[in-house]
Amino acid sequence: MSITSALQTGVSGLQANSSKVENISSNIANANTVGYRRTFSEFVTQNTNSKQAGVLSTTRADVSSNGGLVSTGRSTDLAVQGDGFFVVSRNVNDPAESNYFLTRAGSFTPDQNGNLRNAAGYFLSGFPTDAAGATGPVSGNGFGDLSTVNISSYQAAGSPSTVIAAAGNMPAQETGLATPGAPFISTMRYVNQLGGSEKLNLSWQPSATPNQWTVSIADDAGTNYGSAAVNYNDSGANAGSPASYVSNGLPLDPATGTVNLTINNGATPQQISISLGAPGSFDGMTQFSGDQTPATFTDDGTETGSLVRAEMSDTGVLYGVFDNGQRRALFEIPVANVTNPNQMQSVNGNAYVATLESGSVTLNKAMSNGVGSVGSGVLEGANVDIAQELTDLIQTQRAYSSNAKIITTSDEMLDETLRIKR
Repeated sequence: MSITSALQTGVSGLQANSSKVENISSNIANANTVGYRRTFSEFVTQNTNSKQAGVLSTTRADVSSNGGLVSTGRSTDLAVQGDGFFVVSRNVNDPAESNYFLTRAGSFTPDQNGNLRNAAGYFLSGFPTDAAGATGPVSGNGFGDLSTVNISSYQAAGSPSTVIAAAGNMPAQETGLATPGAPFISTMRYVNQLGGSEKLNLSWQPSATPNQWTVSIADDAGTNYGSAAVNYNDSGANAGSPASYVSNGLPLDPATGTVNLTINNGATPQQISISLGAPGSFDGMTQFSGDQTPATFTDDGTETGSLVRAEMSDTGVLYGVFDNGQRRALFEIPVANVTNPNQMQSVNGNAYVATLESGSVTLNKAMSNGVGSVGSGVLEGANVDIAQELTDLIQTQRAYSSNAKIITTSDEMLDETLRIKR
């Protein structure tokens, strides 16, 4: 090897080790970056005229090795537990597939519009569901069916009341008095056909006849739906249960103790069945001595609800919890995967794009096809081992110094050669 070749070899060694120091410094700087994947240098020989005359450095990322999980308690902090990546986009509902990336950085928070966005500014993508919580047919081989995950623009449609059951106790000693006392009023709330809350007032008037009450139903607008006499058993095995009903304009079925109201609150009236308790049963309004037990009502209707919070399941389904008690799926968050993740190309913001070497992207349901589950309230840390990086830094520093010594020695030899010539 000539002196010039030795110089070139030393310079290539300096450049290669400089690149390695750059990677090590980046790893150490990002040791606390969420979802960061360490980079490292690989050296290959460089040939000149069929002779080994130096070294080249290539940089790779250790994408396939996972970092540790850190609990945060925030429901929108997400982590893939196992293999796979979240799909994120540069813009909300971005139409360009080239603006979709893969990342393990799941530090998502809602922006001013409720779109989930991570610290790098990328928006989380998922498959939206319909009102029944189903995604329908979606493609796992592209990003065309994805939408930006939003957790603010949702309401749960209400369902009108159809069946209401009343339960309570009327005090037996209030009946049979020469001068009956004031009626007992119960307020029953129901859900109208638009998902709003309305109320009906049930008045229980004690009668001068023992064990007899007159129940009437009216609303706040003054509509009176009629009344009925309710007689209670005063002895035997059925004492305290309804004995019979006698309607006085109230649409009541005496065989079942069910009031079938028609409420004119729309183009199509709302039908509501109110069960007061069948004769001989104790599952409705009873009459025993003692204090009144205010009536409670079990309603099958639900009011229109607003989104209160979002919850993520292990299978990647994002559920919305509404203030009317409903809970339904809003999005299915796919977990993306490629055949060789270490060959993906890195982009700004701790994200990656697929290349020919990595293979194409496939979108999978979490916990299927070899991909991991989705954890909520946790973040994945960097896969950087500080001790290993410092060890590599010392080794690289020594290698750099050795290559510098080659250049110094070669320079001295060249000077000596020139002096001989002179």
